[in-house]
Amino acid sequence: MGAAIGAAGLTGLSAAPFRALASGSNVAAAPFSVDYGPLNLVADETTGGSFIKLPPGFRYLAFGWTGAPMVGGAPTPPAHDGMGVVTCLQDLVVLVRNHEIPGRGNAWYPPARYDAKGLGGTTNLVFDQRAGAWLAAWPSLSGTSTNCSGGITPWGSWLSCEETVEGPETGFDQTHGWVFEVPGVGAAQPVPLTGLGRFVHEAVAVEPVTGCVYLTEDRGTAGFYRFTPNTWGQLSQGGQLQMLKVVGADNVVLSAETVPGSVFEIEWVDIAEPARAHSPGTSDKLGVFTQGFDAGGARFSRLEGCWHDGGNIYFVSTNGGAVGLGQVWQYDPRKRALTLLFASTDSVQLNQPDNIAVSPRGGIVLCEDGGSATLNGERLIGLTPEGQVFAFAENAFPGFEKSEWSGACFSPDGRWLFANIQLPGITVAITGPWHHGAL
Repeated sequence: MGAAIGAAGLTGLSAAPFRALASGSNVAAAPFSVDYGPLNLVADETTGGSFIKLPPGFRYLAFGWTGAPMVGGAPTPPAHDGMGVVTCLQDLVVLVRNHEIPGRGNAWYPPARYDAKGLGGTTNLVFDQRAGAWLAAWPSLSGTSTNCSGGITPWGSWLSCEETVEGPETGFDQTHGWVFEVPGVGAAQPVPLTGLGRFVHEAVAVEPVTGCVYLTEDRGTAGFYRFTPNTWGQLSQGGQLQMLKVVGADNVVLSAETVPGSVFEIEWVDIAEPARAHSPGTSDKLGVFTQGFDAGGARFSRLEGCWHDGGNIYFVSTNGGAVGLGQVWQYDPRKRALTLLFASTDSVQLNQPDNIAVSPRGGIVLCEDGGSATLNGERLIGLTPEGQVFAFAENAFPGFEKSEWSGACFSPDGRWLFANIQLPGITVAITGPWHHGAL
């Protein structure tokens, strides 16, 4: 497909810092990084139990177990998912963590409750990056639904995304399918940011200079979106939601692209009704997508993790590519260029990536969510600037080895990698000799 679209693409552009990928083929996969070494079972320094496999010299501390009491005594909710570092007060790092709980019930504890029947929400965590110690956690948003991922903002907050468009027609008190803003300190205002659209949200990334918010959609039929705010840092003040389109070609199926280094020139088409949950006369959950697609927008499949770094936006298609095992994309807003960085060809290489984070050292961390029977456990996968993938960590939690990794992000000092294992629901802080490799 890459050659067929070449006339519409910008084949002369490079995807720095991933310049090696312009060769048009993936570098061979490695079972582990030759820089970091093979994975071995490592004991958690908090409980003494052994839950994760890591390279030599790396260690971790677990925290935030499902059911563990938080500040005020409320139990930690389950289904840990997307997470980000939103505030740093000297050595104290504040993270916000999503809880991807679907369905209806009694919303867990205020102070910031949106829908009395919504089971999802967020919790905040504090970590001392100098001492290497977890300190506290508290609830920050409740009454939402299926809070899957989100993203940090340059003004010190977290955007929590609902991966559903259910509402009163299915028994909720409020409509869902929105993005909510959560501060690092204090409770959120449980008011949806309606300008960012009502659809099956997954993750966001904010470009710090313009304040533009890039958004992914987790469906088999999915678009990639941009919200340009009227006022920087004030998303509630409205703006324009748009969908990505390839210049010179309508309705390009980018989920089928397989050649790393393929580059496409991009433009954006307006979404006139961002709050439209469904196509007219249907309940298809594609009300936003169809507006963009009818204007020529491109189609992806299951867009999940999204991250900003160095002026570029990185995002993941969990089941994109020829064999449905995942793609990694990079968008350069300055050049309006979209580049396919990586497409998995084998589940041992990379098995359906989900959340994503760019390391301070230049590599990319991919949270695996494939549940493949060919693997012992889900992994954190590293992607180097040269295009090589390798296993950095493996879930070895007894009985939960197939549970997904999520919420990967680094501390401001670059020494700690935070991540979640969704079930049974734990958060870990990993540290070690990062300088030996790309992560």
